[in-house]
Amino acid sequence: MNKPGPLTAKPLSALLGKAINDAFAKQGFASRELVTRWADIVGAHVAAHSEPLKIQWPRPVENQQPEPATLVLRVEGPMALEIQHTSDVILERVNRFFGWQAVGRIALRQAPLSRRPVRQRRKAPDAAALAKAEASLGTVDDADLRAALARLGASIKRN
Repeated sequence: MNKPGPLTAKPLSALLGKAINDAFAKQGFASRELVTRWADIVGAHVAAHSEPLKIQWPRPVENQQPEPATLVLRVEGPMALEIQHTSDVILERVNRFFGWQAVGRIALRQAPLSRRPVRQRRKAPDAAALAKAEASLGTVDDADLRAALARLGASIKRN
C-alpha cells in the first residue's frame, strides 16, 4: 500500500479563484481585475466614491461591427454629477487597462457603496510605559528584540 504524499497548504486564492471568476463572469466581467484594481485604474478620488457593478455587452448583430460595452457604476449620490463629468477620463483609463476599446459608455446607479470597515490603527504606547516595560526586561542582548518586547509589554499593559 502506498503512503499518501505530504499535505501542502494551498493559497485561498487558488481554491476560490475559479468560483470568484465565475461570479464576476455572470456580471459581464472577463476577469476580476477591473473590480479588485479599481482604485489603481481610475484613481483614488474616483474610486472612493464609485465601484463597478457590471459590464453590459450588447448582442452581436450579423454583418455589423461589434459595439462597445456599457460599464455600470454604483456611485454615491452627491458625487454622481462629478463622476458623470469625468466619464471621458474614466472610459479612457478603463479602455487603456483592457488594451482595446471595450467600453463605450458609462451608466451610473446612485446607491450607497459597499465598503469594508476601516480598521483604526492603534496608538503607540507612551514613552513612560515603554521605558517601564524596557526596564523590566532584564538582559536582552539584541537591541531590536529588546525594543519589540518593550512595545509588546507596554501595549499589553495599556489594554
